[in-house]
Amino acid sequence: MNSIFETKDGSHSIESEKFGVPYHSRHGAITESMHVFIANGFQEAIADKTELRILEIGFGSGLNTLLTALEAEKLPVRVSYIALEAFPCSDQLLSELNYPDQIENPIAAEYFSRIHQFSWDEPAPLSDHFLLKKKHIDFLAFEPKDKFDLIYLDAFAPTAQPELWTKETLGTYFEWMNPGGILTTYCAKGQVRRDFQSHGGQVERLPGPPGKREMLRIKRP
Repeated sequence: MNSIFETKDGSHSIESEKFGVPYHSRHGAITESMHVFIANGFQEAIADKTELRILEIGFGSGLNTLLTALEAEKLPVRVSYIALEAFPCSDQLLSELNYPDQIENPIAAEYFSRIHQFSWDEPAPLSDHFLLKKKHIDFLAFEPKDKFDLIYLDAFAPTAQPELWTKETLGTYFEWMNPGGILTTYCAKGQVRRDFQSHGGQVERLPGPPGKREMLRIKRP
């Protein structure tokens, strides 16, 4: 059974029983998500856009989805967000996560609850700015109809799910990106960086969140 634990910034994360790894950094779940996916992903991708198509590879606890939706409310941007998850957590476990208490936003609790109440595989409007579709699917079986402006690569680490980090699979993620699109990930392994470069990606090695020296941001020319 998956279990909840508290990270160093006070926010919860989940320990995966199946893979034996945590869903987030033990140094801070919210801190990591804000740094890797919001500050270095979402805020970079919206620079000159009023609409944004986002793909999350690894919905997990729903934290990245929540933080992105809250950021979108602050801006004149419409977000279409697809979140992939092969191994959904139980409703009971998700209801015990403390993210709404840790985020200083009056709508965080409502959004977090609705994100998890929405049915799988059906698009649902979280707000006028944010359309969410959660897909219960193996990542490698996903076949998108359209490309994306921003991809959050938040699968478990290569040591836990190596099939999601092969050169071929990274090339598939790259092909899902629009020209000018961005992919961000906490994983800064040299082989991942080199494989994205071999597919034509412009790879940036950025300072990582607490506990990690680096993270990666990939842009498609």
